[in-house]
Amino acid sequence: MGPTPETTMQFLYALRSKGVTDARVLSAMEEIDRGPFVRGLFAERAYEDMPLPINCGQTISQPSVVGLMTQALQINPRDKVLEVGTGSGYQAAILSKLARRVYTVDRHRRLVQEARAVFADLDLTNVTAVTGDGSFGLPEQAPFDRILVTAAAEDPPGPLLAQLKIGGIMVVPVGQSDAVQTLIRVRKTEDGLEYDELRPVRFVPLLEGLSRDS
Repeated sequence: MGPTPETTMQFLYALRSKGVTDARVLSAMEEIDRGPFVRGLFAERAYEDMPLPINCGQTISQPSVVGLMTQALQINPRDKVLEVGTGSGYQAAILSKLARRVYTVDRHRRLVQEARAVFADLDLTNVTAVTGDGSFGLPEQAPFDRILVTAAAEDPPGPLLAQLKIGGIMVVPVGQSDAVQTLIRVRKTEDGLEYDELRPVRFVPLLEGLSRDS
């Protein structure tokens, strides 16, 4: 059972009030029900604009942050997108409505398996979820038009920048894991990299290697 029309209206209003104004992004977020990505005790809070705990000590980001990060990517319908940090799979599902192809990688095998099951239930056939060390990207699928990192790094990771096409965009939280981080947009041009600081955020740190539960 999905959200009521009134809940959906409140959800979209909350997104707009936080600065998510791109019509395609709002449409994708209206189409993808956050409910299936939130389990257990917190399921009833799926439509509130707040982060919630998920398995493996991770979180599902608050919808307004998902919307702002997605909006910052400026995705085109023909784009191939890499997401680093699958988590619940909610962000990748949003991306799947905007891009031609989405690859999402996470170091927690359990989260990848759970996300795959939800993608299958929602018939999202253009998303591939992979267990792996996302800090090194997916070289076998590179280059990517867009890259989204949903964990904080001290600097935009070099291996990911190398897998970004000329003209491509990467959005990544940058900063120490226990301090305020800044959401950065990196554009790769013929002449080098251009950086925009977008807003303060808080994300879990980007860790190398597979988790012990994998």
